[in-house]
Amino acid sequence: MASTVLKRKLGRPSKRQTAANRATVKKTTTTDAVAILHKRYVEGRPELEEYLVEERERILIGSRIYDLRTKAGMTQAALAKKIGTTASAICRLEDADYEGHSLPTLRKIAAVFGMRVELNFVPLKKSKTGRKTTTKSKAKS
Repeated sequence: MASTVLKRKLGRPSKRQTAANRATVKKTTTTDAVAILHKRYVEGRPELEEYLVEERERILIGSRIYDLRTKAGMTQAALAKKIGTTASAICRLEDADYEGHSLPTLRKIAAVFGMRVELNFVPLKKSKTGRKTTTKSKAKS
């Protein structure tokens, strides 16, 4: 019983719904696990789609900082010293769960590597349900 309730909360269709869909929807198959999970749990749920976009943006910022630092052969402590902060602050900035990235700090980091921060605003796209969701963000550093 609990398993059925959990499946319904996660958006998994019932056997009856699945059978009805088979008759009306052209079947496409994929072996891509991410695509399967996205279709099963996220597609058609604007709040989850928006959440995923936000998470991808945070991951992108942290991974860009990490990639720049490691490519230059720098430690977190060395980068921190160059921008006037602590190694633990750099660790937080590289963390995918961190939400406090400030533009001045990102600019300081970019300057250390001879780069600049570039910010893009992108239009919202409408989901299949008609609600507006954010599109994939392009953050350049």
